[in-house]
Amino acid sequence: MNYEYRKPLPNSQLDYFDTEAAVNAIKPDAYKGLPYTSKVLAENLVRRCPPNELKGALEQIIYRRRDSDFPWFPARVVCHDILGQTALVDLAGLRDAIAAKGGDPAKVNPVVPTQLVVDHSLAVEHAGYEQDAFQKNRDIEDRRNEDRFHFINWTKTAFKNVDVIPQGNGILHQINLERMSPVVQKRDGVAFPDTLVGTDSHTPMVDALGVIALGVGGLEAESVMLGRASYLRLPDIVGVELSGQPQPGITATDIVLALTEFLRKERVVSAYLEFFGAGTKHLTLGDRATISNMTPEYGATAAMFYIDEQTTEYLTLTGREDEQVKLVENYAKHTGLWADDMVDAEYERVLHFDLSSVVRNMAGPSNPHARVATSDLLSKGIAGKYVLEPNRMPDGAVIIAAITSCTNTSNPRNMIAAGLIARNANRLGLTRKPWVKTSLAPGSKAVKLYLEEASLLPELQTLGFDVVAFACTSCNGMSGRLDPKIEQEIKERKLYSTAVLSGNRNFDGRIHPHADQAFLASPPLVVAYAIAGSIRFDIEKDPLGFDAEGKPILLKDIWPSDEEINAVVKSSVKPEQFRKVYEPMFDLKVEEANLNPLYDWREKSTYIRRPPYWEGALAGERSMRGMRPLAILGDNITTDHLSPSNAIQMNSAAGEYLHKMGLPEEDFNSYATHRGDHLTAQRATFANPKLLNEMVIENGKVKQGSYARVEPEGKIMRMWEAIETYMQRKQPLIIIAGADYGQGSSRDWAAKGVRLAGVEIIVAEGFERIHRQNLIGMGVLPLEFKAGVNRTSLGLDGTETFDVLGECKPGTTLSLVITKASGEQLTVGVTCRLDTAEELSIYAAGGVLQRFAQDFLASAS
Repeated sequence: MNYEYRKPLPNSQLDYFDTEAAVNAIKPDAYKGLPYTSKVLAENLVRRCPPNELKGALEQIIYRRRDSDFPWFPARVVCHDILGQTALVDLAGLRDAIAAKGGDPAKVNPVVPTQLVVDHSLAVEHAGYEQDAFQKNRDIEDRRNEDRFHFINWTKTAFKNVDVIPQGNGILHQINLERMSPVVQKRDGVAFPDTLVGTDSHTPMVDALGVIALGVGGLEAESVMLGRASYLRLPDIVGVELSGQPQPGITATDIVLALTEFLRKERVVSAYLEFFGAGTKHLTLGDRATISNMTPEYGATAAMFYIDEQTTEYLTLTGREDEQVKLVENYAKHTGLWADDMVDAEYERVLHFDLSSVVRNMAGPSNPHARVATSDLLSKGIAGKYVLEPNRMPDGAVIIAAITSCTNTSNPRNMIAAGLIARNANRLGLTRKPWVKTSLAPGSKAVKLYLEEASLLPELQTLGFDVVAFACTSCNGMSGRLDPKIEQEIKERKLYSTAVLSGNRNFDGRIHPHADQAFLASPPLVVAYAIAGSIRFDIEKDPLGFDAEGKPILLKDIWPSDEEINAVVKSSVKPEQFRKVYEPMFDLKVEEANLNPLYDWREKSTYIRRPPYWEGALAGERSMRGMRPLAILGDNITTDHLSPSNAIQMNSAAGEYLHKMGLPEEDFNSYATHRGDHLTAQRATFANPKLLNEMVIENGKVKQGSYARVEPEGKIMRMWEAIETYMQRKQPLIIIAGADYGQGSSRDWAAKGVRLAGVEIIVAEGFERIHRQNLIGMGVLPLEFKAGVNRTSLGLDGTETFDVLGECKPGTTLSLVITKASGEQLTVGVTCRLDTAEELSIYAAGGVLQRFAQDFLASAS
C-alpha cells in the first residue's frame, strides 16, 4: 500500500482544509533548524488543528514563541491497570452522572484508541527460590483482585476503543517499546508519527524510538481519551550532546544513573530533551530506552532520540513486519526526522555529557538521582565494617534483591550480563545469603525465551532468581511479605535493612515497609548483592567468597566481558521470540455483548466504588478563606509521600478499614490496587511512614510518620484522624511545601486524596509538572512562592490561617494573607500556576470530569 508522507511544513499539500493564511505567514525556510520535537508537533498541527487556529499555533512553533497555547492531539492513550482502572472507574461514574441528568451514558466513550495493560497487581509473595513461584503468585493475584478484574473485563465490551492486555503478560512500557508503538502510524492512507500519553510517568520510554510519549496523570489521560486536545505551550527543548564511548564493564544502568544526577543538577524540570551526538552511536536502542525510561527521575517531560539505523534494527529484532520497518525509515528520511537530517537542529540550550566518564554506579539511599560510584561506597559511608556472624543477619542486611522493572529488563545486554554473572558465581560455588529475598520479574515474556536460549535461566534459578512474574513487582512496592522469622529478627534486633533492585525508584518506604532504605543498581549488580547480603559490603573490594584454594573471589572475577555479553546477545536474542510472545497476546477480538452502559457497582467492594466527584464541594465550590494547614512540608515531597503504593499494614488507617470490611490481612494487597475505591484510597493520604510534617514536633524535633496537628487545639494525631476531624468541621485546608513538590509517579490519587480531605490550595516553592496538572484536574489550586520567600522565611508553624485574594489567571500574582495566632497579618505575593487558558477552564469547572460533564450535557442539548 502507498502512504502519503506529510512533512511537518505549513505548505504541505493538504486536501481537507485551506492553509493559505498559514502559508503566507511562514517563511519558506522556517523548517530549517527546528528540533525534532518541534517538527513532530508542527506535523500534528497541520494534520489536526482547526483551520482558524492553525496560523497562530504554527507561529508558536516555527518562531519559538511562548505567548499562547496550541492544541496537541495524541494518536493514542496507554494505561497500566492502576491508573487505567481508576480512569475507567471515573468514566463509569461519569456515565452515572450523565444518566442522572438525562443524558445518554452509552455515548461516553474514549474516542482515542486506548490500550490498558494489567501489570501493577502482582506482589512477590513467593520468591525466586521457591518451587512454582510464578504460578503461586499469579493465583494470589487473581484471588485478591477479583473485583478489579471483573470491572476491567466489563470495560472491554462496555466501552468502545479500549483494548486490554490481561495480567501475567509483562509491563506496559516494555510491551509498548517491543510491540505497541509502530513509530509511524498509518490510517486511511496517511502516514504520521506515533504520539501518545500514558498514565504513568515512565511512558517516555518509547521516546527512545523517536516517539513523543508523555507521562500524564489519569485525569489528563481521561481528557485525551474523551477527544479533547491537550493544550501546550512550546516547551523548553534542550539538546543533550553525548560524546565518548562507555568504558568496558559499564552498563546502561550506570549511564542512566550518572545522567540522572547530571540532569537534575542542570535543572531540566519539565523540559523536552533531545539526545544527539557521536556518543549515541555507541548506545543500543535498549540503552537509549533505559535513559528515556528514567525521564521523570531527572524531572524532564520527554527524552527524545532521533530515528536512525539503531531504531530500524531494533524494530526488526523485536519482530515488527518488514513493511512497517521500511515505512518508518522512508517516512523519517522523507520528512526530515532521520538522524542525518537533524544536524542543523538548533537548541536554545545545549548540555554536554561524556559517556567515557561513567563508572560503575548505584543510586541511593532514597533518591534515584543520589548517584554513588561503587568505588566510593566506603568513603560515602554506605559500605562499612562488614561482619558476618553465623546464623545472624548483618547490619545493613539486603532483605530484597530484585531484578525487576521495565527500566532494565527491557535491555537484553543487562539481562544477559545478569545471567553470565550468575553462571560465573555458580561455577565458583557462590550462593545467595539466606535472608535475601530474590526475584526475577521481567517486563516481557521474551526475556525468559532468550535467557533460556542462552542457557542462562538455569544459572539465575540456581541463585534464587527464577521468574516470579511478568509485572512491575518490587519497583512498584509490590515486594510481598518477608519470611516471618526474618521479619521478627529485624524487629527484635532493630536491624538496619535494605533493598537493592534494578528499578527506577527507591523513595523512602516505597519498596518494602521493613527496608529502611533502597538502592538502585544494574541487574548483574543485584545478583552480586544477593551473594554479599549486606549494603555494608564494599562490593568492589570485599571478597564475595573464597575458591577451593582459599583465594578470595572479588566482583571483577565474576563480571563478564563486554565481548562475551555482545556475543551471547547476538546469538540468543531473536525476532521469532518476540513474535511468539506478542502475536497471540495482541489477538484482541472481543465478542460483542449487549451490556447495560452503567456498571453494576458492588456494594461491599473495597476495590471498585462509584466515585463522588460530582457531589458537594468537589463539584467546584471553594472558599479560599480561613484555611488551616494540614501539613507544612520540606523539599522533594514525592507522590509516594502523598499517596503510597506499597503493601497495606494492619496498623494503618486503610488496614483498619479493610479489617472492618471483613478482608483478611493476608489479602489487604497494596494501596495502589485499592485506588478504584475512594473510601480505601483516601485513607492512604500522607500515609507514608517516612513523612516529615514540620507541624508535628515532639521533644524538639519533627516526628516521623503519618501525623498531623489539629488546630486550634494543637493536638497531634494520626493523619487520617486529623483529616476526619477537619472533614466533620467542614474546615477548608491548605498545604505549604518546599521545592520540587510532587516528584515521582504520575498517580492521580496524590491529588484526589488531598482534594477529598478538603485541601483547596497548595503553596510550594516549585511543582513537578505531572502532579501540578493532576492537582488542577481535581480542582486544587497550585500557587508558587516568589523567589526568596518560603515557609522558613515566613516563620510558619501551623497555627496560622490563610486567605487567598485576587482573580485567578494564568501566571498572575495573587495575595496570600497569613493570619498568625497572635492576630498579626502578613501578605505575600504568590504566582498562580494555572499556566494555560485550558488549565484555568478546568480549574474553574471544578476539575476535568466536571468540565467534561458540563460540555457533554451542553452539546447534547
